[in-house]
Amino acid sequence: EPQKVGEGMGAYVTYRVVTRTNAPYYRKTQFSVNRRFSDFLGLHEKLVEKHLHMGRIVPPAPEKSVLGMTKIKMSKDEQVTSEDFVERRRAALERFLQRTAAHPSLRVDPDFREFLELETELPRATNTSSLSGAGMFRLISRMGDSVSKITTKMDEADPVLLAEPSFAVQWFEEKQQQIDNLDIQLKRLHASVENMVQQRRELSQSTGAFAKSAAMLGNCEEHTGLSRALSKLAEVGERVEQLQGRQANHDFYCLAELVKDYLSLVGAIKDVFHQRVKVYQTWQHAQQMLARKREAKAKLELAAKSEKIPQARQEVLEWEAKVERGQEEFENVSRVIRTEMDRFELNRIADFRNSVARYFEFLLDTQQQLIKYWETFLPEAKAIA
Repeated sequence: EPQKVGEGMGAYVTYRVVTRTNAPYYRKTQFSVNRRFSDFLGLHEKLVEKHLHMGRIVPPAPEKSVLGMTKIKMSKDEQVTSEDFVERRRAALERFLQRTAAHPSLRVDPDFREFLELETELPRATNTSSLSGAGMFRLISRMGDSVSKITTKMDEADPVLLAEPSFAVQWFEEKQQQIDNLDIQLKRLHASVENMVQQRRELSQSTGAFAKSAAMLGNCEEHTGLSRALSKLAEVGERVEQLQGRQANHDFYCLAELVKDYLSLVGAIKDVFHQRVKVYQTWQHAQQMLARKREAKAKLELAAKSEKIPQARQEVLEWEAKVERGQEEFENVSRVIRTEMDRFELNRIADFRNSVARYFEFLLDTQQQLIKYWETFLPEAKAIA
């Protein structure tokens, strides 16, 4: 239930979030709150900050649209709910919450629960604006991460990784390649589906124009039988136009948005793989520092500089602890990523199977309805004397 609040460039849209649950950690089984778009972005930022470093895949939030939101700000109140942009965003926000709620770790996160339960307004998420200082800093950081992802590659053959089984190393290499290929194929599929949706919408508009032309021709036609047939043809054309429009909208929400969501999820997966590389680099740095500290301690012992040896030993112990923590963190993030990828594959297969089935069912129903429409018109055409 999108609602516009305020007027002019200071206006924003709130969305009513209704939750029904039997989870014991919620106070009620059904409750609702009003949230603005920046609240969703703020929630996503918090979840990424808390869970990405652990290797968890955080469902991406919908992208900001300055152009779309500016159009809403300048529109009248009664126009908001009918705007296609608002409906697309509403559906995308719902899918974001559904995917977050389906994650066994994210759904119990205190910030997620507060987002769903807190009846008052959430603290304003000021850093979600693309034009804010924090927003610009975040953009620069992401650009830096993108460059790092391109230029940095983890050497799985490094001696530091000898503790990791070879089958695990191979698993990550294969998954990385699989994700890269999936990204390419999804981009191609998304472009094709969007083109199909656009062509269906254009066909619907052309059919509507044809129906109007047939109606106008029927009005000025003197032959009674032909005039009646043209009038009926216009009626069928209007029905076909509406049917084709519904098919285009169904294709968009059933296929195009699904593929777009999974493109974003693939980006989130690349983020967790990059996080594993960063953890590995931290561990590797600790190994290098430990080797240097041990070498420095050995030199001090050979030189018999007893006054500096205790400090050198302490530094060795500190870096040994850092190496141990680095290895533990690397093993943990690797284990979590494997679990997350298993979940992703199961969900991906189920989502695409269900969406493709719904697509063909709706398409079949549309074609059957088209046949009925034209079958009702056929007697009118044959009746022209």
